[in-house]
Amino acid sequence: MKTRTFTAPLTTLRTFFHGSRGHYRAVGRGLLVCVTIALATTFIADHYGGPTLLYALLFGMSLHFLSEEDRCREGIEFASRTVLRLGVALLGARMTLEQVGDLGLVPVLTVIGSVALVIALGALFARVLGLPREFGLLTGGAVGICGASAALALSAVMPRNEASERNTILTVVGVTTLSTMAMVIYPLIAGALALADTQAGIFLGGTIHDVAQVVGAGYMISEETGDVSTLVKLVRVAMLVPVVMVFMWLFRKSRREAGESSKMPLLPSFLVGFVVLVIVNSLGAIPESVNDAMTTLSRWCLVTAIAALGIKTSFQKLAVVGWRPVILMVLETLLLLGIVLGVVVLGGLGV
Repeated sequence: MKTRTFTAPLTTLRTFFHGSRGHYRAVGRGLLVCVTIALATTFIADHYGGPTLLYALLFGMSLHFLSEEDRCREGIEFASRTVLRLGVALLGARMTLEQVGDLGLVPVLTVIGSVALVIALGALFARVLGLPREFGLLTGGAVGICGASAALALSAVMPRNEASERNTILTVVGVTTLSTMAMVIYPLIAGALALADTQAGIFLGGTIHDVAQVVGAGYMISEETGDVSTLVKLVRVAMLVPVVMVFMWLFRKSRREAGESSKMPLLPSFLVGFVVLVIVNSLGAIPESVNDAMTTLSRWCLVTAIAALGIKTSFQKLAVVGWRPVILMVLETLLLLGIVLGVVVLGGLGV
């Protein structure tokens, strides 16, 4: 009897550790696939140019069959959720409160107003085009804030259904493509309007969707334009915090009905991490080398998460969507362009 009592806990421990090893192996296989895609696409983008996130998405979609295999499924899910949230949280290391203060009140108000208008009118445009309101809010948030990163963060607090991942993929593809086009076209617009360096920086930082394309377009004109555009863009990134909280409030009932209320805490951990990193970085408590490492890790996490989302989505599902989502994102992009350019030119910002 004593022997049984003594060996039972040992059996339980062996079962636990064996199960844990099996779980880690299952997660590791799928995660390794996503990391491999991230490495390959980053190499291609660094050596031949082009948007890394779009490459990762397309590479992932070409391996869609892996999402249907049990061996990789857990790791792909882990990358599309946990790794994604870690990457979004680490975005906070890019900015400080002092940078926002140095920018001035009018550009900050312009960013806040334009983000709010694009999201609100995005939902309205979606209804006019016969698309769900949720899709308009998601695309509006992605266009208004920071492109693919915002799309991933916002989708994490929206109700999950059979169309949610497809909508996220569509948004990522759309805003990344439009952002790449804007990186080439918008500096030409700034030149045609003879905008001063600071004006051009506010214009580019307030309109281009993704951070990388903002940096590329800004420094294409001048060093001062690049610095200003990057700073304005980081203010838009900071808008992710209040917008995510508003989305949580908007979709609280839908998440409860879908049985997801227990999965999302009152304040998501990745949002808390983002705010904490902004505050800590503002205090100068993060060494520059550590800050650079966190920024790099954030980029790798987001590329890995995009690869996972690509694996989970098939071309066949995207083909049935039609032209309306494209029209929606183009309208939102033109709306943002008109608002910011109007304020910069008519308001004389940066002159």
